[in-house]
Amino acid sequence: MKRRLICLCVGVWVFAAAASAPAKDKKGPLTGTWECQAHGGAQGDMAFTLFLQQNKESVAGRISSPIGGTEISSGTFKKNMLEIDIDTPQGNYVLLAKFNKGELSGHWSNDTEKGAWEGKKKSDSINSQP
Repeated sequence: MKRRLICLCVGVWVFAAAASAPAKDKKGPLTGTWECQAHGGAQGDMAFTLFLQQNKESVAGRISSPIGGTEISSGTFKKNMLEIDIDTPQGNYVLLAKFNKGELSGHWSNDTEKGAWEGKKKSDSINSQP
């Protein structure tokens, strides 16, 4: 946290107060809304949206698709690799992707299926969550 020192000198008396400057909110490159496409599932290609909040190596958020939405169970981002776990009534999903030039691409799997997916960042905001 940066501090600014403010001094007021009156004769021989010196009064000093430290005023806190607001901390800068440093968002990771994954924070924001991502428009994504999954391939290879039993229902065919499916669009979905990720609302991600990155804090260092931790990733949290929500997923929304035509078949519903849910919170992300856990997520990590290390060495440009994203791993997201999603627990749903239909099964547990794992999304793995490489972050390269502002885009995500990788593979997804659940208990019985697997496929590929990719995503592009739509905005730095996650306020458009359903």
